[in-house]
Amino acid sequence: MVKFLQYTVYLHVLLTMQASHNDLIYSLNDKPRALACITAAFQHMLASFVGVITPTLIISSTLDLIQYTPYLISMALFVSGVGTFIQTKRIGPVGSGLVAIQGTSFAFISALLLAGFKVKNNGGSSEDILALLFGLTLCGALVEIVFSLFIHRLKRIITPLTTGIVITAIGLSLINVGMTDLAGGFNADSFASVTNLTLGLSVLLIIVFLNACNNQWLRLSAIFIGMTLGTSFVWLNNGLDFSHLASLPAIALPQPFAFGIDFDISLFLPVALIYLFSAIETAGDLTANSLFCKQPVSGPVYLSRIKGGILGDGVNSMLAGIFNTFPNTTFGQNNGVIQLTGIASRKVGFYVAGMFILVGLFPVVGGVLQVIPKPVLGGATLVMFAMVAVGGLKLLANYALDRRSSLVTACSLGMSIGVMMVPHALAELPDWLENILLSPVTSAGLTAIILDLTLPGRLSPSVVSKQNIAIEQN
Repeated sequence: MVKFLQYTVYLHVLLTMQASHNDLIYSLNDKPRALACITAAFQHMLASFVGVITPTLIISSTLDLIQYTPYLISMALFVSGVGTFIQTKRIGPVGSGLVAIQGTSFAFISALLLAGFKVKNNGGSSEDILALLFGLTLCGALVEIVFSLFIHRLKRIITPLTTGIVITAIGLSLINVGMTDLAGGFNADSFASVTNLTLGLSVLLIIVFLNACNNQWLRLSAIFIGMTLGTSFVWLNNGLDFSHLASLPAIALPQPFAFGIDFDISLFLPVALIYLFSAIETAGDLTANSLFCKQPVSGPVYLSRIKGGILGDGVNSMLAGIFNTFPNTTFGQNNGVIQLTGIASRKVGFYVAGMFILVGLFPVVGGVLQVIPKPVLGGATLVMFAMVAVGGLKLLANYALDRRSSLVTACSLGMSIGVMMVPHALAELPDWLENILLSPVTSAGLTAIILDLTLPGRLSPSVVSKQNIAIEQN
């Protein structure tokens, strides 16, 4: 009874803590009790769970890899758990040493779908598609690993301007996928039906209104609640088919290279470029994480964390390619959980890692998630993807958008939207160049980098460096 009262008091303190995010209940090196760790870890998992599984759901459904969806989701969760442990533990130089939750990155969806459709259109099987996607994931991770060693020397190329443009392009390129799912999904018999549109828009509005609430718990759980309500509505009215669960194995043991490995240099270049910009985004997320954890945001300790974190992203993405899932990155939404709970303890990261690994071993989890109706998934992802684009626009808004920067932004986004709307405009180019430029993200990124390097009036490296620091701290 005494312990029960102690736990009750603790939960009361946790839920009624001071509003200021600067006051930590537990700092980075503190070791809270198990109940505190479980409470905070569950919130981290709730905030990131949908983000971890959604890219896999999108890629598998779009490329018609339905038979492998439960296993792919299991591996996504498993690798996220292993990656979170590596980032939190910091094994040698690998990892940030912060509660930096790892998950499947949305940024690579368009490039991986492009590669997958190339294989599919050439008559490749589902196994051939997955072999190429995991090969691109594995080899692209080497780019981020090497980049982590020279990140301080590449600020001339990767600036707030180019990064903001690429993030905006990522969001814009994915909106088409979200809207297609909202209407029923690719090749659906009921595509664009009033029922699908109503369901998808209802889920979208639920998420939007919950995100607009002052209650932080509702905001944190908005996507999860919206998808749960939408799926429950379909289940109660039309039913859901869970018959495939009977054929799933009880446990999914991770099997390296289960689908083999393949590679295509022309399809690799768009993925490699996205890895570079993903690394810069990780640096910003880890800077925010350091701020919330009351850790330095300048100096040797800070730079060591950033390098270790980006290196950790690369190593974890290599593990993703080996264990049959897609590129991993550091999730920024979990910084809000640290701010909300006031618990920055590294020990919580280990609990989150354990939860993901445990859930990932059971394919039934992926099997259940597989039945989420496409309009529900589309209503949720449309909001997510649009917010990615808005995040890029916010980054650009913090940059000095003078006439030169406006020209770079206009040309880059114009190329990105252009290849999305008229992909056949590139049909007469050599195959390798067409494959590179067909990715809206690659088109935007290359255009931004080339123009930023060649147009006169570029800001000096010292000014760009100061802007980097200011934007990261914001």
